[in-house]
Amino acid sequence: MKYAVVIEKGVTSYGAYIPDLPGCVAVGETLEEVRRLIQEAIAFHLEGLQEDGESIPEPVSICEYVEAC
Repeated sequence: MKYAVVIEKGVTSYGAYIPDLPGCVAVGETLEEVRRLIQEAIAFHLEGLQEDGESIPEPVSICEYVEAC
């Protein structure tokens, strides 16, 4: 499954979250680091859901870029 990832640049770091997996977040000092950490966070989050007997949410969020006029 592929989940949409939102990455935001802060003053000193990057933050990432998965809209379809509430609570699944990561923070890293570089873009490369936050990408790696969010992949690890997704795996950990899905493992936790399975261990708790909960269903894995289907990805439903869509990401697009829109040209601003």
